[in-house]
Amino acid sequence: MKLNIQLAVVLLAGIFSATAQDDLLNEIESTSSEGAYEQPAFKAMKIGNLQSTKVASKGDLFLYVSHRFGTLQNGVDTFFGLDDANTKIQFVYGLFENLQISASRESLGKTYASSIKYKFRGQSNEFPVNLVGYSTVNIDTELDKDFLPGLDFTDRLSFATQLLVSRKVNNALSLEIAPTYVRENNVFDENQDFNQFVLGVGGRLKISKRMSINADYAYNFNRVSGSEFEDPLTVGLDIE
Repeated sequence: MKLNIQLAVVLLAGIFSATAQDDLLNEIESTSSEGAYEQPAFKAMKIGNLQSTKVASKGDLFLYVSHRFGTLQNGVDTFFGLDDANTKIQFVYGLFENLQISASRESLGKTYASSIKYKFRGQSNEFPVNLVGYSTVNIDTELDKDFLPGLDFTDRLSFATQLLVSRKVNNALSLEIAPTYVRENNVFDENQDFNQFVLGVGGRLKISKRMSINADYAYNFNRVSGSEFEDPLTVGLDIE
């Protein structure tokens, strides 16, 4: 009788142990799958000029102070562009998981802007790319009614909407493509379309544990012939 009781206890313990192991294995597989799900392509929120597919985590607040300098062509007269610096101050906040909002002000055009960025999907074994939507509205407060008598508030507005598609090819290389729609309510060339379509491409190449070379380029399909503006090409170095 005593032996039977001991045997029953051993069998019961064995069944419990097997069940617990199955649960543990399922948990490990689930955790492993979740851990391998996200494969972010970029560490920074911008590649250069182009937005990346990185989105602020919920509750994270970032302050960016950016400077865009003038041309090198004027030499020491403008200290190789440093005298003509444009400054931008921007706050970025992760409102929800996969959703960030931002507000900024820059000296060029005394422009105020707000934006929203949302991650639809992350790259994984089940989905080949990171898929993010980005949209911004800008208000140019420097436009002067003395020079533009018919100026309305809506003429100060411009908009941009992008679909950002990136892929982490391997541990060193990430690539992105960004079809973009731009609307400018005020254009200074009468032949320039208010609605413009732009295709951006960019990438990040990791060259050491803490350094990467970034580059992006944007082609405007609707730029008027003879425009003073050109398609932007950006090359940069990130140091973490």
